[in-house]
Amino acid sequence: MAESRTADLDGLRMHYLIEGDGPLLVLLHGWPQTGHCWRKVIPALAEQHTVVAPDLRGYGRTDKPASGYDKRTMAADVRRLAHTLGHRTLSLAGHDRGARVAHRYALDHPDEVERAAFLDIIPTREMWRRYDMTTGLALGTWHWTFHLQPDLPELLAGADVRAYLGYFFEKWTVRRAELEVEEYVRAFSQPGALRAGFDDYRASFPDDAAHDDADWEAGRRLEMPVLALWGSAGLPSRVPVLDIWREYARDVRGAEIPDCGHFLQEERPDLVLSHLREFLARG
Repeated sequence: MAESRTADLDGLRMHYLIEGDGPLLVLLHGWPQTGHCWRKVIPALAEQHTVVAPDLRGYGRTDKPASGYDKRTMAADVRRLAHTLGHRTLSLAGHDRGARVAHRYALDHPDEVERAAFLDIIPTREMWRRYDMTTGLALGTWHWTFHLQPDLPELLAGADVRAYLGYFFEKWTVRRAELEVEEYVRAFSQPGALRAGFDDYRASFPDDAAHDDADWEAGRRLEMPVLALWGSAGLPSRVPVLDIWREYARDVRGAEIPDCGHFLQEERPDLVLSHLREFLARG
């Protein structure tokens, strides 16, 4: 069973779950969740790896500072955690916002990342480029621009955290019963939690966009093997996921997870686990 721990990373107290022994595999959650979302796949992955599932900066039981939500800083948090645990290389698997942190980690420190799996996203740069009504991305990601607004999301969502988060858990799932919604409602009802989660989105533009554009213009692409997974009923299913990722990485494989919404590792942990195990075992 995964052990709950906290690390002090240059003043940021980061909570994480850890289980197993072997090469490091770090699992990064998205919004509106915490590291708890990986609970169904951690035990099996821990048979071959040291599996770590942190609560990212601003989320869950990790500190919620007033700044540092650009993906470069959030990736640096995860890197410090890996180094604190005695690892200099690792594999990454990220979902939603956590996949964006993993992408930045792999771009900034390619020699340290052996493999990277991205669940139910396309690169952030592509989200902004395709933010129109043609593909339906704009309609499906209205919350991106809403969460960019100062103060208003906290005001409205704070009036009923359960109802606000519940809207996404309802609309973004096929198998909603597989999610422990109350755990996430509890996490986002804590002081500062809503603001921190929205600050994650607020960093998407212009900070993250500027970093992503600089990498693109410099010709930086991911050289390590990449796995892309997406749900059959998720937003990425509306676009050519693998073709898009192949513009950003040299070695890409992936698959659509059937009968699944956005929350892959909770809705279909069996299939996610199968794909991750095969991917991590590659020579």
